[in-house]
Amino acid sequence: MKTNTNPQKARNYKPLIWTLTLAINGLIAIAFFLPETESLKNYDFSFLPLLNAILNSLAFVSLIIALFAIRQKNIKRHKSFVLLALFWTSIFLVSYLLYHFSTPSTKFGGEGIVKIIYFTILLTHIILAAIIVPLALISIGRGLNMEVQKHKKIARWTMPIWLYVSLTGVIIYLMISPYY
Repeated sequence: MKTNTNPQKARNYKPLIWTLTLAINGLIAIAFFLPETESLKNYDFSFLPLLNAILNSLAFVSLIIALFAIRQKNIKRHKSFVLLALFWTSIFLVSYLLYHFSTPSTKFGGEGIVKIIYFTILLTHIILAAIIVPLALISIGRGLNMEVQKHKKIARWTMPIWLYVSLTGVIIYLMISPYY
Protein backbone atom coordinates (compact mmCIF):
# COMPACT_ATOMS: atom_id res chain seq x y z
CA MET A 1 0.00 0.00 0.00
CA LYS A 2 1.36 3.40 -0.94
CA THR A 3 1.31 6.25 1.48
CA ASN A 4 0.46 9.74 0.39
CA THR A 5 3.85 11.29 -0.30
CA ASN A 6 2.41 14.53 -1.66
CA PRO A 7 0.61 16.35 1.15
CA GLN A 8 -0.62 18.94 -1.38
CA LYS A 9 -2.98 16.34 -2.86
CA ALA A 10 -4.44 15.21 0.46
CA ARG A 11 -7.89 16.52 1.17
CA ASN A 12 -8.56 18.26 4.45
CA TYR A 13 -11.59 16.44 5.85
CA LYS A 14 -11.31 17.98 9.33
CA PRO A 15 -13.95 20.72 8.91
CA LEU A 16 -16.42 18.22 7.44
CA ILE A 17 -15.65 15.63 10.12
CA TRP A 18 -16.20 18.01 13.03
CA THR A 19 -19.27 19.64 11.46
CA LEU A 20 -20.85 16.21 10.92
CA THR A 21 -19.86 15.05 14.40
CA LEU A 22 -21.48 18.07 16.07
CA ALA A 23 -24.54 17.95 13.82
CA ILE A 24 -25.16 14.21 14.21
CA ASN A 25 -24.62 14.07 17.96
CA GLY A 26 -26.59 17.31 18.37
CA LEU A 27 -29.58 15.97 16.41
CA ILE A 28 -29.55 12.76 18.44
CA ALA A 29 -29.50 14.76 21.71
CA ILE A 30 -32.36 16.94 20.48
CA ALA A 31 -34.36 13.85 19.49
CA PHE A 32 -34.11 12.56 23.06
CA PHE A 33 -34.81 15.76 24.94
CA LEU A 34 -37.49 17.42 22.81
CA PRO A 35 -41.00 16.09 22.49
CA GLU A 36 -41.88 14.29 19.27
CA THR A 37 -42.82 16.49 16.32
CA GLU A 38 -46.58 17.00 15.95
CA SER A 39 -46.46 17.00 12.15
CA LEU A 40 -45.05 13.47 12.13
CA LYS A 41 -47.58 11.98 14.58
CA ASN A 42 -50.01 11.13 11.76
CA TYR A 43 -47.60 8.59 10.28
CA ASP A 44 -46.95 5.06 11.45
CA PHE A 45 -43.23 4.61 11.91
CA SER A 46 -43.53 1.49 14.06
CA PHE A 47 -41.54 -0.49 11.47
CA LEU A 48 -38.43 1.67 11.92
CA PRO A 49 -36.91 -0.05 15.00
CA LEU A 50 -36.78 -3.34 13.06
CA LEU A 51 -35.36 -1.53 10.03
CA ASN A 52 -32.75 0.08 12.30
CA ALA A 53 -31.72 -3.33 13.64
CA ILE A 54 -31.42 -4.64 10.07
CA LEU A 55 -29.32 -1.63 9.06
CA ASN A 56 -27.07 -2.12 12.11
CA SER A 57 -26.71 -5.79 11.14
CA LEU A 58 -25.76 -4.84 7.60
CA ALA A 59 -23.19 -2.35 8.91
CA PHE A 60 -21.76 -5.02 11.23
CA VAL A 61 -21.47 -7.61 8.43
CA SER A 62 -19.92 -5.01 6.10
CA LEU A 63 -17.33 -4.15 8.76
CA ILE A 64 -16.49 -7.82 9.34
CA ILE A 65 -15.94 -8.30 5.59
CA ALA A 66 -13.83 -5.11 5.52
CA LEU A 67 -11.75 -6.43 8.41
CA PHE A 68 -11.12 -9.77 6.68
CA ALA A 69 -10.33 -7.95 3.43
CA ILE A 70 -7.65 -5.78 5.00
CA ARG A 71 -6.13 -8.79 6.77
CA GLN A 72 -5.84 -10.35 3.31
CA LYS A 73 -4.30 -7.06 2.10
CA ASN A 74 -7.20 -6.52 -0.30
CA ILE A 75 -7.38 -2.74 -0.01
CA LYS A 76 -10.00 -2.27 -2.72
CA ARG A 77 -12.45 -4.68 -1.05
CA HIS A 78 -11.65 -3.21 2.37
CA LYS A 79 -12.42 0.31 1.14
CA SER A 80 -15.63 -0.82 -0.58
CA PHE A 81 -16.98 -2.55 2.51
CA VAL A 82 -16.01 0.25 4.91
CA LEU A 83 -17.83 2.69 2.64
CA LEU A 84 -20.76 0.28 2.50
CA ALA A 85 -20.80 0.17 6.32
CA LEU A 86 -20.79 3.98 6.32
CA PHE A 87 -23.74 3.91 3.89
CA TRP A 88 -25.76 1.51 6.09
CA THR A 89 -24.88 3.56 9.17
CA SER A 90 -25.96 6.78 7.44
CA ILE A 91 -29.32 5.28 6.40
CA PHE A 92 -29.68 3.98 9.96
CA LEU A 93 -29.06 7.49 11.31
CA VAL A 94 -31.78 9.03 9.14
CA SER A 95 -34.23 6.28 10.11
CA TYR A 96 -33.27 6.51 13.80
CA LEU A 97 -33.79 10.27 13.88
CA LEU A 98 -37.11 10.02 12.02
CA TYR A 99 -38.33 7.46 14.54
CA HIS A 100 -37.20 9.40 17.60
CA PHE A 101 -38.54 12.73 16.32
CA SER A 102 -41.94 11.14 15.67
CA THR A 103 -42.48 8.52 18.36
CA PRO A 104 -42.31 8.55 22.16
CA SER A 105 -39.50 6.54 23.71
CA THR A 106 -40.24 2.95 24.63
CA LYS A 107 -39.63 1.97 28.23
CA PHE A 108 -37.74 -1.25 28.89
CA GLY A 109 -39.99 -3.60 30.86
CA GLY A 110 -37.48 -6.20 32.00
CA GLU A 111 -36.59 -6.62 35.65
CA GLY A 112 -33.73 -7.84 37.79
CA ILE A 113 -30.45 -8.87 36.19
CA VAL A 114 -31.90 -8.51 32.68
CA LYS A 115 -32.62 -4.84 33.38
CA ILE A 116 -29.06 -4.29 34.64
CA ILE A 117 -27.63 -6.02 31.56
CA TYR A 118 -29.88 -4.01 29.23
CA PHE A 119 -28.98 -0.65 30.74
CA THR A 120 -25.28 -1.53 30.85
CA ILE A 121 -25.34 -2.40 27.15
CA LEU A 122 -27.46 0.69 26.40
CA LEU A 123 -25.16 3.06 28.31
CA THR A 124 -21.97 1.74 26.69
CA HIS A 125 -23.70 1.76 23.31
CA ILE A 126 -24.76 5.42 23.66
CA ILE A 127 -21.34 6.60 24.82
CA LEU A 128 -19.45 4.69 22.14
CA ALA A 129 -21.97 5.69 19.43
CA ALA A 130 -21.15 9.34 20.12
CA ILE A 131 -17.42 8.59 20.05
CA ILE A 132 -17.55 6.49 16.87
CA VAL A 133 -18.82 9.36 14.73
CA PRO A 134 -15.54 11.31 14.62
CA LEU A 135 -13.41 8.15 14.85
CA ALA A 136 -15.06 6.58 11.80
CA LEU A 137 -14.94 9.79 9.81
CA ILE A 138 -11.29 10.45 10.67
CA SER A 139 -10.37 6.83 9.84
CA ILE A 140 -12.17 7.00 6.52
CA GLY A 141 -10.65 10.39 5.70
CA ARG A 142 -7.14 9.11 6.41
CA GLY A 143 -7.81 5.97 4.39
CA LEU A 144 -9.09 7.98 1.43
CA ASN A 145 -6.00 10.21 1.64
CA MET A 146 -3.82 7.07 1.76
CA GLU A 147 -2.26 8.20 5.04
CA VAL A 148 -1.66 4.57 5.82
CA GLN A 149 0.20 4.79 9.13
CA LYS A 150 -2.21 7.37 10.56
CA HIS A 151 -5.14 5.33 9.26
CA LYS A 152 -3.85 2.12 10.87
CA LYS A 153 -3.25 3.88 14.16
CA ILE A 154 -6.81 5.16 14.51
CA ALA A 155 -8.48 2.19 12.77
CA ARG A 156 -7.21 -0.09 15.55
CA TRP A 157 -9.63 1.78 17.82
CA THR A 158 -12.32 2.59 15.29
CA MET A 159 -13.02 -0.90 13.97
CA PRO A 160 -13.75 -2.63 17.30
CA ILE A 161 -15.80 0.31 18.58
CA TRP A 162 -17.84 0.53 15.38
CA LEU A 163 -18.39 -3.23 15.45
CA TYR A 164 -19.48 -3.00 19.10
CA VAL A 165 -21.89 -0.14 18.44
CA SER A 166 -23.42 -1.92 15.43
CA LEU A 167 -23.78 -5.23 17.27
CA THR A 168 -25.14 -3.73 20.49
CA GLY A 169 -27.67 -1.75 18.44
CA VAL A 170 -29.11 -5.08 17.32
CA ILE A 171 -28.94 -6.55 20.83
CA ILE A 172 -30.72 -3.50 22.28
CA TYR A 173 -33.46 -3.87 19.68
CA LEU A 174 -33.89 -7.57 20.48
CA MET A 175 -34.08 -6.83 24.21
CA ILE A 176 -36.58 -3.96 23.96
CA SER A 177 -38.70 -5.21 21.04
CA PRO A 178 -41.21 -7.05 23.26
CA TYR A 179 -42.12 -3.67 24.81
CA TYR A 180 -42.94 -1.77 21.60
